[in-house]
Amino acid sequence: MVYPFDCITDLIFVETYVQKANVILVPGCSQPQIMERAAELYHKGFAPYILPTGGANHEISKYRSEWEYLKNIGINLGVPEDAILKEDKARNTFENARLSLEVLNKNRIDIKKAILVCKSYHSRRALLTYQVVFPYDVEFYVSTVTDKSGVTKDNWFLNTEATTLVMGEIVKIGKYFRNEICTPKRKN
Repeated sequence: MVYPFDCITDLIFVETYVQKANVILVPGCSQPQIMERAAELYHKGFAPYILPTGGANHEISKYRSEWEYLKNIGINLGVPEDAILKEDKARNTFENARLSLEVLNKNRIDIKKAILVCKSYHSRRALLTYQVVFPYDVEFYVSTVTDKSGVTKDNWFLNTEATTLVMGEIVKIGKYFRNEICTPKRKN
């Protein structure tokens, strides 16, 4: 039986197959699961670099930035420090993407394929954001994790807290992209 809100599940939750790429991108967060997945993909040889991103976050006040927090997780999981690129200023998903691209350009890392590791309910907004910011010829693979909220595509509609998170993503997508839709970049 089709659930009337399956279209929301299809909109918000994105996960693709993962192939070898030039970099593993990790939008900032205060939960370890995302960097744990990135380290797992790194150790399996999917990319030579991990680029966690993120500035100060009061939820992890022991660290100066989300980047420092995520870097420490990666190092503790055996990722070499020189494989972890640095972006420690971003305050939102658009800045995660924009500043990540600057880091990659500064380090002369040519990006044709990228793996985006993010929370499952953040996957559509994260993917759209990176696609808007990065050149259109970059191919993205999305690997998602379930964070401490426990929200997945199979349960987001079962309780008010999870539904609020997912519906909040829909609102954020509208705010993030209403101007982008009116003035899109064109592929050449």
